[in-house]
Amino acid sequence: MRPRYLTTVSNPKRCLVSPVLARADVTAAVFRLEFEWPGPAPGAGQFFMLKVQRGGTFLPRPISVYRWDAPSRRLSFLILKKGRGTVELGQLRAGEEVTLTGPLGNRWGPFFSPAFSAAGGAAGGAPGRAVALVGGGIGIAPLSAFGDELGGGFDVYAGFRSGSFGLESLSKKADTLVIASEDGSEGRKGRIPDFVEYRDRPCVFACGPLPMLRAVADRCGAVGVPCYISMETTMACGVGACLGCTVTTAGGNRRCCADGPIFPAEEIFPARPSASDGPIFPAEDIFPARGMI
Repeated sequence: MRPRYLTTVSNPKRCLVSPVLARADVTAAVFRLEFEWPGPAPGAGQFFMLKVQRGGTFLPRPISVYRWDAPSRRLSFLILKKGRGTVELGQLRAGEEVTLTGPLGNRWGPFFSPAFSAAGGAAGGAPGRAVALVGGGIGIAPLSAFGDELGGGFDVYAGFRSGSFGLESLSKKADTLVIASEDGSEGRKGRIPDFVEYRDRPCVFACGPLPMLRAVADRCGAVGVPCYISMETTMACGVGACLGCTVTTAGGNRRCCADGPIFPAEEIFPARPSASDGPIFPAEDIFPARGMI
């Protein structure tokens, strides 16, 4: 079977039904799906909405692009079994059909340019200092696609709860690869934000769990290094119509699917107040404990 466009939608080239070309387990909870995609070429950082044709879930699931091979038009996704929708995707076999809608969202590329890097970035770092890609768990997937686009000249910091996965391409292209696992089963023991060298970088790109993103953003802010993060939220439509993926930013509410999923970190995590910002008092001085009745 070949992919077929859905002519019932307004932009059929961005929505088609495609059979699974290949499926492989990567870990007990992570798997890889591969499709043929004759539609518009996706950029690193973008995502697709995936829905199993025979499935029982009503809404599709947003999945970031993991690998894109333009000559063969092969599109790969690295997926974590997290809920009913992703479990259904994990049960697919080669030949079964999935509705793919995309590519959607913004890309890593516009936030980075070689000229920006060579000049030492907005932070005024050392010329030629490598950018850093910081991934946590399944957040390594869109960074792998970005590494393929960059081709080299970057450092990778990858954190996992146990073991590692999804680093096949990044390990070949990165100048430096640092792996950390919370249980110490691979690489350094601990959480990856603690092992990143932040100073003097042109910029840092990060994707992973929210606490990890906050930690990376805070440390980049402390040394004046630009940081860009890819957010993960529940999505229903993927095109900004339903407002179901709204995220609060310093500039107001934004749609994660249409305005993101990539944002400057300071928009999502505004700088925390310090002593120089004004008087800070213990909370109990301002809000005394109420007496018991």
